[in-house]
Amino acid sequence: MKKLLLIFTVFCSLLALVSCQEEELDLKNPNALTTDQFWVTPNDAELGVNSIYAMFYKDGLWARWMYFRLDLTSDEGFSTSPWIELADWTRFNYINYNFWEGNAVTWRDSYKAIFRANQVLANVPEIEFEDEARKQSIIAEAKFLRALHYYYAGLLWENIPMVLEPSTPDALPQQVSQEEVFAQVEQDLNDAFTDLPMQWDAENVGRPTKGAVKAMLAKVYMQQHRWPEAKTALDFLVIGEGANYSLVDNYKDNFTDINENNSESVFEIQFGDQRRGGTGEGQDASVSSTRAQFFAPRGIGWSDGQARFWLVDTFKEEQTVAGEIDPRLQHSLFYPSLFEDFGDRTYGREWEWGEDEAWFRKGARDYKRDNEDYFSGVNWRLIRYADILLRYAEVLNELEMTSEAYQYVDMVRERANMAPLADTYPEIGNDQDRFLDRLKIERVLELSGESVRWEDLKRWGDLEDQASVDEIAERDPDFNNFEIGKNIRMPIPQSEVENNPNLEQNPQY
Repeated sequence: MKKLLLIFTVFCSLLALVSCQEEELDLKNPNALTTDQFWVTPNDAELGVNSIYAMFYKDGLWARWMYFRLDLTSDEGFSTSPWIELADWTRFNYINYNFWEGNAVTWRDSYKAIFRANQVLANVPEIEFEDEARKQSIIAEAKFLRALHYYYAGLLWENIPMVLEPSTPDALPQQVSQEEVFAQVEQDLNDAFTDLPMQWDAENVGRPTKGAVKAMLAKVYMQQHRWPEAKTALDFLVIGEGANYSLVDNYKDNFTDINENNSESVFEIQFGDQRRGGTGEGQDASVSSTRAQFFAPRGIGWSDGQARFWLVDTFKEEQTVAGEIDPRLQHSLFYPSLFEDFGDRTYGREWEWGEDEAWFRKGARDYKRDNEDYFSGVNWRLIRYADILLRYAEVLNELEMTSEAYQYVDMVRERANMAPLADTYPEIGNDQDRFLDRLKIERVLELSGESVRWEDLKRWGDLEDQASVDEIAERDPDFNNFEIGKNIRMPIPQSEVENNPNLEQNPQY
């Protein structure tokens, strides 16, 4: 099946238990299931775990606003939205910490996803299954998804409440550090690994595999500079039992709906356009992405998010072995000379863009239509094998195995018809710092606009001293607003702090 159909509407009645004060109301809806009535059969368990996947389709997460946090806040993107407060939240001007689109909705939806995972983990173990293996894989899926959402919450806010049981309306969860958040992510992922398959059948494509677990483990280890553990996780994917991934021949296939869930996909969010409702909990709720609508060029979409033009210049610094422009540029960005460089008319027409303007192209649908809307069915490749190879090179370099790292960068470069790294930049040699500096550029060329840059900047320590932030500001003036020790993390929504005495606002906010 091309799309994993996620049935979750039955489960949504349970979510109402979180938002009402039963002791105060003492009202019971005879048409609504209670928790005890719901968690009875294996089908209930299937509905419960599917409801966690449904959170990918909510505004605060991967349907819309997560890209503003990860792509536009980084030095790859920015916003010139006429909605000033929205644009301010991509340039570190945080005034109202409760601003819905910039902060509060992503917080809410992250914890809704975690709540749904906690419901599965608390209730499914008590359900009798004839197929015990399926029961355990449901539990493992819930742990993977809880880990994924905690990873990104820890990446964005760092110091957050840790909730490992189904919430109640009067819960006041304790705040923990990013280190403790990542420790829980690690535990959940390791627990999930055993009971997830190497791959799913066609009807279940989109659920996490053992490879997806190891990829997420590598991410969390790398953010903590735990290089030996990161190497072990990546070994599985590159040279170990899980080395069943490969780069697709056509780079563009990673960003359209034509060749989804391909050999390069490690974990992919399944989007579709079969339902065209809103992003609430109704039966017609959308399972689509709105990224293209918000990031499309003027006249096609809202243009609330743009790419920094330094990306275009970076692509043009080195030619292919045939003396041509890096072909990845064509599929990564819209920019003024796109037609001149590649003969490519986007959305079926030429454009009159400012000479220093660019937009993200990945996930756009100009290859098949001349407009965008809120219902893009292009899957989002959250983790793909090219990222894994470049991460492996980074880890090997950190472990003083630089000479062994080159080959994995070259695998990525070769697809783009670029010469081997050592031939092009012999001055790097086995110098770890020089290799990392070049790898930072290689990651931009391969992965720009794919929501990895913010975590990269944090991992590399580029946001921790004024000199490196000043260097970033030369290519992204928004970083002139960046305050060391403060903006490396987002403020917690102020309403959460005021309502929970166990929460403290993040430092310097």
